[in-house]
Amino acid sequence: MKVVYLTRKAEFSASHYYHNPAFSLEENQRIFGKCNNPNGHGHNYTLEVTVKGEVDQRSGFVVDLKDLKETMNREVLDAMDHRFLNKEVPEFKTAIPTTENLAIAIWKRLEGKLKVARLHRVRVHETTDLFVDVYGD
Repeated sequence: MKVVYLTRKAEFSASHYYHNPAFSLEENQRIFGKCNNPNGHGHNYTLEVTVKGEVDQRSGFVVDLKDLKETMNREVLDAMDHRFLNKEVPEFKTAIPTTENLAIAIWKRLEGKLKVARLHRVRVHETTDLFVDVYGD
């Protein structure tokens, strides 16, 4: 059998700011610039979740699309959409919510939650010209 890769997209909006409490105010400003504003700024993120597996001969699916959508909603969108990431999402109480860390956090939230297919890639677009990929094995 051939391995098939299937990607589902979703969008969510969230705000964040970049700040490392171990840095001085000046160092935070130098490294993070306007993204260090404690009032935050927002993005309309696009999330792509790619799963891989063999096509089930009975259903013709790699994964039940309804299950994938419900898992993405439950594990990611319900927790992150229209949230201030630094203050409302547990992973970012101690981690800086960069796009890199956001993609890793989403991976961890989804990993092991799918019934049949395996998680292959999480891609998070912060803007149209900036995105991060996290891959599995």
